[in-house]
Parts: sequence; structure tokens; C-alpha cells
Amino acid sequence: MPPTVAVVGGGISGLSACYHLARGPSSPKVVLLEASGRFGGWLQSTRTAEGTVFEHGPRGIRPGGVVGTGTLHMVSELGLESDVLPVPRDHPASRNRFLYTGGALHKLPSGLGGLLRPVPPFSRALLWSGVQDLLAPAGTEPDESVHAFVHRRFGQEVADIAIDSLCRGVFAGDCRALSIRSCFPTLFEAEQRRRSVLLGLALGSGKEHRAESRLSRRARAERWSQWSLRGGMETLAEALVAFLRPRGVELHCHAPLQHLHRHPNGLWQLELADGTMTADHVISALPAAALAEVLPAEAEPLAQELRHIQAVSVAVVNLQYEGVTLPVTGFGHLVPSSEDPSLLGIVYDSVAFPQHSGTNTASVRLTVMLGGAWFQQSFGDPSAVAPALLLQQAQAAVREQLSLEPDPTCSIVRVHQACIPQYTLGHWQRTERIRRFLVEQQLPLSLIGASYSGVSVNDCIASAKAAVRQLLG
Repeated sequence: MPPTVAVVGGGISGLSACYHLARGPSSPKVVLLEASGRFGGWLQSTRTAEGTVFEHGPRGIRPGGVVGTGTLHMVSELGLESDVLPVPRDHPASRNRFLYTGGALHKLPSGLGGLLRPVPPFSRALLWSGVQDLLAPAGTEPDESVHAFVHRRFGQEVADIAIDSLCRGVFAGDCRALSIRSCFPTLFEAEQRRRSVLLGLALGSGKEHRAESRLSRRARAERWSQWSLRGGMETLAEALVAFLRPRGVELHCHAPLQHLHRHPNGLWQLELADGTMTADHVISALPAAALAEVLPAEAEPLAQELRHIQAVSVAVVNLQYEGVTLPVTGFGHLVPSSEDPSLLGIVYDSVAFPQHSGTNTASVRLTVMLGGAWFQQSFGDPSAVAPALLLQQAQAAVREQLSLEPDPTCSIVRVHQACIPQYTLGHWQRTERIRRFLVEQQLPLSLIGASYSGVSVNDCIASAKAAVRQLLG
């Protein structure tokens, strides 16, 4: 009888783990347990009768690197190649990104001209920030905040404006609290290797090996900067579910894990709302703090480490406008915390993916991101905030920053509670202690997902693949 692997959490990480488990020549019995009524986690797309697609979670995936190539390989195997919507690097959504600061939109510098002369909102040419990095000594600390690292290497303006905004866009977090080593390991390792971040990035690490697929070769040849799917990103989760069902994977919604027990014989007993099940191995795709609450008492040292990995809440407000024109064309704009802590940024969805406009081809679709690390101070309790307040805030931001005066013809408000983990200072040490505990206690438990080593869709898929590879040898 094959061993049983229970995968807990049916977001993209848990689905990806099941996918890799089911693909093996002698796969174990796989049971997926999801607490909510749907699979896909933060991959959430709304499709209207007119064919319009609104993304409430991730909206575009980068194709580059080992993890990006791995995701494209999965997409190919799932038969989704014809559904891919690529955005090439010469597209306005790839070339044009903006910051809103000082009450105005500013295009981020690109090309040589933007480096050689001062471009607002920066008071000096960014070339001098590059020179500072080339001349600065290497850091000696094992970790530091993202803000401190960038300030030390590139100067205060780059840290206060550009990196502050970037961290709000990627992590919905505060760059003064986030860890450079864990959030941007490529930058940290570049300095470690070559003393200079720019030199380290230019010379590379020489250790990237990727298994190519036809789709990844196409992405490289056509120079994609990002891609989505015709029916929205939730299509990926739906395709994974369709792949798993005929391969014998048991898929259970409305099945929250209430507690984990370890039998003397080494098996796990999983307490569910409507009974129990046993498993030889558990793959947890739960957020770290949620896993901490279901662990047995003897794993309390592990639970304590997991509770320190907190996550922030983000309000996502989708807006659609008719008969208006954006003042600029690009991917969107970010807002530094010094300008408006409550507003993270606005994505111009209809620019990157006009195919998602359906029959409303001339409509403008925007996504306003609110809250993050500033949610509580700006809006109060994420579980109790009124959607009308968030919609009002989003519409006011669009009026002020993009000069779009009419009311939207369509709006959707979603609050994602504790959706983006925060890799604060010392996160790398915390994850190392977690890994060591699992090894020393010989626990048949794998931890995957955004809580540990990357918050992107690519990172989550890669963490699932790595865990399955280690489990199956």
C-alpha cells in the first residue's frame, strides 16, 4: 500500500505540491485539504458576462530565472500555452513605471539619459548613486534592513523614494523593517561576492541552471517581461485541479485542519472538523502563523518560530471606467510611504492586458492597493473595515493622482487578511532554526509557501517542487 501524503492548504503552493507528487512514476496517495470553499488561495479572478477579467490577487508573472522557467514548464504541461498573454519588454507596461510623489506622477528613469541627468523626483543623476555603490566598502553585518542597505550603497534618496515604494509594491511592507538578505537575496549576495551590488549583478553568480520548455524558449526569444492567462490567473489553479482529479488525488474543500498529533509509530493524525485521517507525511502550505496553532505540544519550539513570521493585510479595489483616458501609459504607479502611507499604488491593468477588457475594449481598468503594513493605522481592523470606506479612498486616489473624475462603471472591493508575509530582520536565521528543528526531530513535515523563501507565485511553485523532490528523493 503506498504511503499517504497530506497536503494542507489549497492555494498555488499546495496545488503545485500535489501536481509534482502526482507526476511521479510511483506516486503516493495524495490528499489535499483546503479550509475554504475554493482552491487557488490568493489567485482570484472575477470574469463578467462581457468577458472582462478583474484580478484580485497576482496579475502578472515574470518568466525569467530558474523559478520563472519552472512555472512556464508547468503551464506547458497543463495545456495552457494558447491561453498565455505575454507582455514583451518593449511594451509600454514594461518600459513605463511611475512614482507618485510631491503631488505629481514621475516616470522612473530608463535608458542612458535618465542616468546622466537629474530626473524628478530625484535631485541628482542616478549615475552618482551607481558610483557610490562602486566605491562603497562591503557591508560587514549578516543582515540589515532593506532601507539601511540601499541607503549605504546608493544614497538616501534612492532608499527613501524608490526602494520604499518598491517594498510597498512587492511586500506591502516597510523597507525599514524588512530584511535585505531575505527579501532581496540577489542584491545581498551580489555585494557579498563582488563588494559592489552593480558589479555582482553584472558578473552574475554562474550557478543558474534551468530546464527549458518550448514556452520558456519562446519567452526568451520574444523578450517577455511578464505574462498572464486569458481567463485570469485563477485559470492556473483551475487547470491544476483539472489535472489532479483524474490522477487520483483526493481534493477536499471545507476541510480545515484543527490539530496535528504524532502517533508513537511515527504517523500523523490530522484532526478535521468532521473526523480524522492519518498520513505518513504532511506538506504544510498554510501560512506560518496558522500552522503554529495546529502543531502538537512537543513541537512548541517550532511553533514559536512560526508565530514570528507575521503577514500584512491588503485591500484590493478593482475599478473600471468608460469614456476616460489615462494621463500616462504604463504598468502603474507606486506611492512612497512619505506621500500617503495608506495607498500602496495603482496598477493600470488595461494597459498590460487589454485582452481582459472583454467587449469593453475602450474601458480603463485599474487596481488600487491599500493598507499593507499601514492597514491598521489607516483603516482599523481588516476584518471589520467597511468596503464603502475603501472604495471611497480608492476613487479619491484615482481622481487626485490620475485625474479621472467620473464614477467607475464597475467596482469590486476585496480585503485579503494576512496575505503577504513580512521577512523582517533575522528572517534567514529563523528559517534556518525551523529547518534544523525539522531535521533534528526527524519530523515527516515539509513547509512550503510564501512564509519562508519568496512571496511571488514563482517562488511558491518552486518551494513546492523542491519539497516534493526532497520527499521523493
